Amino acid sequence: MRIVIQRVSQASVTINHVVKSKIDNGLLILLGIEPSDTHEDADWLCKKTAALRIFDDEQGVMNKSVIDVQGDVIVVSQFTLMASTKKGNRPSYIRAAGHDIAVPLYEYFCTTLEQLIGKPVQTGEFGADMKVSLTNDGPVTICMDTKNKE
Repeated sequence: MRIVIQRVSQASVTINHVVKSKIDNGLLILLGIEPSDTHEDADWLCKKTAALRIFDDEQGVMNKSVIDVQGDVIVVSQFTLMASTKKGNRPSYIRAAGHDIAVPLYEYFCTTLEQLIGKPVQTGEFGADMKVSLTNDGPVTICMDTKNKE
């Protein structure tokens, strides 16, 4: 399971010219899932994400979590995070989980993160053609992968 976290001052997801989700200060999370991922992977990422101190404190030091600042969260499924570019110029998505595995894990991830931050998590729509808009604050962008916990 792989995520890209972006600290944002605003973000939204639009599907068919209709805004599905919109947040102000918080996190936009892009989530990629592969077939071997489990609830344990989602639990680890959710705990790390909720506690990640990437928001400024009163001295301007990144010392607060999304919970501390009562920030909002949008989670967007993105199978392209699992792309392999090892051969040729056309990415292979063979490492991305199919709907039967990815949808339940995506929903589990969102529900678990919701419980940890104590507020609703906004979402995209699994499999939809989404237009994601954001203002990256900082910019702060962090990547995490459960297969490479560093």
